Amino acid sequence: QVQLVESGGGSVQAGESLRLSCVASGHTYTISSYCIAWFRQTPGKEREGVATVDSDGNIQYADSVKGRFTVSSDNARFRLNLQMNSLQPDDTAVYYCAFDEFFGTVVPGHCTLRAPAYSNWGQGTQVTVSS
Repeated sequence: QVQLVESGGGSVQAGESLRLSCVASGHTYTISSYCIAWFRQTPGKEREGVATVDSDGNIQYADSVKGRFTVSSDNARFRLNLQMNSLQPDDTAVYYCAFDEFFGTVVPGHCTLRAPAYSNWGQGTQVTVSS
């Protein structure tokens, strides 16, 4: 069973930065293609995709975070960092890491920002941005 361990998060003022990290372990396939992503959710709203990366390094960002958030992997498979700059109160949410793996080669665009596409989720980490 895949386990996702998230770290980072916390409370900051508007304009400040935070860094989240996620590591996936226990994945099924020794050689696999995968998608690893960050989502966020606020009470009463659907889970929103923030950024996703496939195993070939293709990245997709939500329009709401382009230019402010950046993902990286520290050259490690099954790891996804989320650097969040110029944070705003609207970024306040619980942030979740998500992971999905599959046979076959990666096709750019396969990994999406739709929550139902992911079968493995972390516990979530709170990010609070005050004005």
